[in-house]
Amino acid sequence: MGRSWGNIKTVAGFFSAIVLTQFWANTSAIAADTVVVRLGLFTESISLAELQKAAKTGELSGSLQPYVKKLSEQQRRFFLGALGMNVPISVVTVNKLVNTQIGTTILNDFATALARKDKAGVQALRAGLVLGSTAPQGLSILSFIAAYPSKRLEINLPQAFTVARSLNTAFWRTQQFMLAITPQLDPKTAQIAFPFDPSQPGIAQVKILNLSLNDQKRDRQIPVDIYWSTAATANKPVIVFSHGFGSVRTDLRYLAEHLASHGYVVAALEHPGSNEANTNSAFQGKTRVVMPQEFLNRPQDISFVLDELEKLNQTANNPLQGKLATNKVMVIGYSFGGSTALALAGAEFQLEHLKQRCKKNLTILSLGEAMQCIAQELPENSYQLRDTRIKQAIALNPTTSLIFGETGLNKVQVPTLVLAGSADKTTPALTEQIIGFNKIPSPKWLAGIVGGTHLSVKDPSKTLDQIGQPNTPISGGEVVGEQAADIRKYVKAIALAFAAQMTPEAKNYAIFLTSDYAQFASTAAFPFRLITQIPPDAMAVVKEFVEK
Repeated sequence: MGRSWGNIKTVAGFFSAIVLTQFWANTSAIAADTVVVRLGLFTESISLAELQKAAKTGELSGSLQPYVKKLSEQQRRFFLGALGMNVPISVVTVNKLVNTQIGTTILNDFATALARKDKAGVQALRAGLVLGSTAPQGLSILSFIAAYPSKRLEINLPQAFTVARSLNTAFWRTQQFMLAITPQLDPKTAQIAFPFDPSQPGIAQVKILNLSLNDQKRDRQIPVDIYWSTAATANKPVIVFSHGFGSVRTDLRYLAEHLASHGYVVAALEHPGSNEANTNSAFQGKTRVVMPQEFLNRPQDISFVLDELEKLNQTANNPLQGKLATNKVMVIGYSFGGSTALALAGAEFQLEHLKQRCKKNLTILSLGEAMQCIAQELPENSYQLRDTRIKQAIALNPTTSLIFGETGLNKVQVPTLVLAGSADKTTPALTEQIIGFNKIPSPKWLAGIVGGTHLSVKDPSKTLDQIGQPNTPISGGEVVGEQAADIRKYVKAIALAFAAQMTPEAKNYAIFLTSDYAQFASTAAFPFRLITQIPPDAMAVVKEFVEK
């Protein structure tokens, strides 16, 4: 996910901060010039001026002191961070977002926490958000308070607790699931000697060829970076990367360079309808954040790029001539790109259940689930986007819970490796990867990163915007950069080993796709797990949490 996707996560975090400011402080409801919390017959008030002072000075002093005495230092920092958080989003975009079908559904959920005699909670929230976004510094909790069209914004504290507890339920269920399942997954100490280190770079010098491909039939200009070396041969598969929503083609650059150094040709493309540039344009009010057609366009982008690579392979005097095995391709997709990869591998979009699920109670969804709800606007209920040139697929933190329905993943036709992070808030592991993995036919592998977050696998140059981000139930708390170096090292090892399964070196690398190697590569901070089937007793725990 890119910088602009971070802005979307900030918007989501903004909503949760409004509720959780009350949740943790117990007495900090928000109104136009007065903060009011109602608990039965009792109310407590704080002025907007006092909150503005706290945001400016970074101190919770004066009349705020009685309300924050019971907070931990971490909760105080969250409270101040939430007050000072600004969302760089235009009023035009806010107006569009809160008037969409999904936006209205979410506002309906949040409006249940408002104590109003009339039934205009949704309209009031919508007005506060739109008017608040006209403030010079952009939309913030304080500008929302000041713009809320009422002298007092009263929050029903018990209902606010209910809303707060329901935020991103898939993430919290994943945490409960991990606690329940950990004793069953603890492996024995590995006793195997490994022949070499697949996380180390190869000896080939990596070169990058930049292309801009024009798909005239679909009116899409697709930038592609091709990582290659003189060691590349047609004996090895072409590898194609599909980036996450609101991101760029370099979001896995470290992995592309690693694979290319071992003689693979890697094509990292950019999807013009869901890249960072498109999302930035949406935040300026120039376009939608994402069109439903993008779910179909992304797999078609990759098929088009493969068509163009076939032409390059036959072009005289081209440095890639004869080096591209476009008839045996491995696709690697991250996040939104993970579902793109699975679709190309044969998984079928099944939207009937999604269209029903996305009509109500969206506050409990993760961002990944809410993203999938955009597909409800597609006219058909099923889509098959399989490209037979795809012979293997890697899906890193993919979205799967809604878009593939009940049986869509049963139709995957190639060996597949799925990676999940136990602390991923955007695409929670239980609902987005673990349950879906059980539906994918063998051969398959599930790599689990205990403690890994959604952005942990991304190139560190693309996660610098995470510094100082507030930690909410929906976003923040990302393990990135140097902290996630061990995770990226493991990803390099298993991605290379998986690619090698399509080469004469398959046997030499198979040992790295085992639970023994996962245990060997584990660190104190990040235990790694790798399985090919979810054990029956573990699956019983999965079903227990699914049925909750």
